[in-house]
Amino acid sequence: MTSFELSQKTVNLTPYPRPQTVEEKEREDLTDALLKWLLRERGMIAAFSATAEKKRALIRAAMNERPAHPVPSDVLAMQDRLFWTESVERGIVEEGDLTFGENGIGLWQGDITRLAVDGIVNAANRGLLGCFLPGHNCIDNVIHSAAGMQLRDDCAKLIAAQSRQEECGDCKITRAYNLPSRYVLHTVGPMIRREVTERDRGLLRACYRACLDTAAEAGLKSIAFCCISTGVFSFPRAEAAELAAGAVLQWKMRNKDVPIKVLFNTFLEDDTRIYKSILSMA
Repeated sequence: MTSFELSQKTVNLTPYPRPQTVEEKEREDLTDALLKWLLRERGMIAAFSATAEKKRALIRAAMNERPAHPVPSDVLAMQDRLFWTESVERGIVEEGDLTFGENGIGLWQGDITRLAVDGIVNAANRGLLGCFLPGHNCIDNVIHSAAGMQLRDDCAKLIAAQSRQEECGDCKITRAYNLPSRYVLHTVGPMIRREVTERDRGLLRACYRACLDTAAEAGLKSIAFCCISTGVFSFPRAEAAELAAGAVLQWKMRNKDVPIKVLFNTFLEDDTRIYKSILSMA
């Protein structure tokens, strides 16, 4: 069974419905109601003297720490209206706003949670459940925090279905929920301890191949890659970019009949300069 087949069998991959956005007053009410539910779930008393920004930070922190288990449908409805409104306010970047070369490869610097491509890639950990550190700014935490509580629940189902932690270099796919993209592809890159080994290089290449294989099986037409393993996993940025570009180009050459647009998404200016230099020679 392929990774996509396991995902398809285990979680719902049909398009997730988008709720209506809300105005400021309803947004405040939804924030209060969602925070109250999250705190009560933990046996805590809700006190609302905090600012709107502080309340929203408390919601994110509680979500980050919350174990994976189902959420009542009325609570999800509140969350979705609030989170989708925030996604719209961040500014959705449509695929038509992006630039791709003749080889179907592009580069864009910014927040990956704004991209309305078919799939975005999350640099996950082997537990696959997201980052449990409240408010941590790793991409795993950012994606889970913007998508909603359903994402961790889906990932938990996938881990339960395969009865083991996620293998480095593999990929699983879930819906993106309150993100503009349709899907999130979760992959675990190598963690560098002292120096980069050939095994590390092979595993990083495998992440890109696995994501593209899964995207192709799922019928995706566009995918945005983050800089896998270059954050807390400490893979040197320049070498990681070279391996990423090489793996994608090689995959596209071997799969010329699969028209998937590939976007390299960077957040740091240094990464953008590195990718511009590499892609100029592709």
